[in-house]
Amino acid sequence: MKINNQQNYFYEGSTLSYEFRINALKKIKKQLLIFEKEIIGALKKDLNKTEFESYQSEFGYVIYALNHTLKRLRSWMKPTKVKTPLFHFYSHSKIEKVPLGRVLIVGPYNYPFQLVIVPLIGAIAAGNVITIKPSELAKNTGIIIKKIIEESFDPKYIKVEIGGPETFNKILESKIDHIFFTGSTKVGHIIYKKAAENLIPVTLELGGKSPVIVDETANIDVSIKRILRGKLLNSGQTCVSPDYVFVSKKIIDKFYKRLKEIYSTKFKNQISSKIINKDKEKRLSELVKDSKFLIDGKKNNDNAGLQVIIDASENDRLMNEEIFGPILPVSSFEKLEDVVDYLSKKSKPLAFYIFSESKKNIKYVMSKLSFGGAAINNTLLQITNLDLPFGGVGESGIGRYNGKYSFNTFSHLRAVMHSSSKIDISVYPPYNKKKLNLLKKLFK
Repeated sequence: MKINNQQNYFYEGSTLSYEFRINALKKIKKQLLIFEKEIIGALKKDLNKTEFESYQSEFGYVIYALNHTLKRLRSWMKPTKVKTPLFHFYSHSKIEKVPLGRVLIVGPYNYPFQLVIVPLIGAIAAGNVITIKPSELAKNTGIIIKKIIEESFDPKYIKVEIGGPETFNKILESKIDHIFFTGSTKVGHIIYKKAAENLIPVTLELGGKSPVIVDETANIDVSIKRILRGKLLNSGQTCVSPDYVFVSKKIIDKFYKRLKEIYSTKFKNQISSKIINKDKEKRLSELVKDSKFLIDGKKNNDNAGLQVIIDASENDRLMNEEIFGPILPVSSFEKLEDVVDYLSKKSKPLAFYIFSESKKNIKYVMSKLSFGGAAINNTLLQITNLDLPFGGVGESGIGRYNGKYSFNTFSHLRAVMHSSSKIDISVYPPYNKKKLNLLKKLFK
């Protein structure tokens, strides 16, 4: 592997101090505030995001994450003292948080600003040098990120590489100490395989089909509004978007009725983000080719109108692929056990949602299913608490980030034991029965 300028810069130790890291975080916050309009404009061009949506899920969230880290970085960096076993006489132990080195952040197209800058905050806080590869599909956002970084930092410290898979492969020709990738499970497999060839550790933030259960005790109107809000954010192009909904047969008719009414009065005429490109639109159209519609908003908005599908077959592509668009299959169930049995045989999703007022039902499904994270009586909001880890399990991802978890992901937790050399009561060869008996007593 080639050693590049970033690696040399890291070896010089410039990034290690608290002062360097906190100043870098302050600098990026200042620059982001200066470029706020350009960032919002780029998101409009790439995904047709409104200013409200861009601020809510991209720009505003990034500033929130920056402020969270700025307030806590000093305490995160402090070594953690841990207990030392009694048989290690006159020794003390600690865990040091040291940077990994040169890290690569590969961003997705759906939240092309937030899902680059939030990991970047963690990588800066942990003291690394960083290479960023934004999504080539959201080219306007990639360009503004590159401009901000180049005006703020020496490329030996942080640099942005624009391009597709060939750019990623070129970056890997030089030494990388960690890859942080956000995107599809399909591309995650490719990244993981490439990383394995060079034993590069990875964080993979992927996705999967995040299910929703609405039982007979749920508040129907609240459930529908929160499901629709979660589904229609960014036109369903969200890794933790509600993917499909299972509703108790006891309330299904009322659920369908209120779903049509609430969509029509609150969501139908809202300006929606667009699907990123024609290829993605074509894929979504093929998913619903033979479906039975409750709502077909596509007639009103070719890019992003909500389509609600009822009674989708278990064998349909719609029920077996992550949708990643404004399509919402809804099915009914008689027994909660049947839904849990069905979901337990599927790949573990990044998120799980249940709407219920029954503690018994909530406890049952939470204990039976495996998933990255959950929200009860809501959708999406579990990822906005920076004191909670965000990440998948199984095919929905490897590793976690958010707040301190980002700092830890981009740090090596180094074990250190310091023993005194002034008093030496260690056991040395030659070993005998007496020393063996002493050893047995120490380990009891």
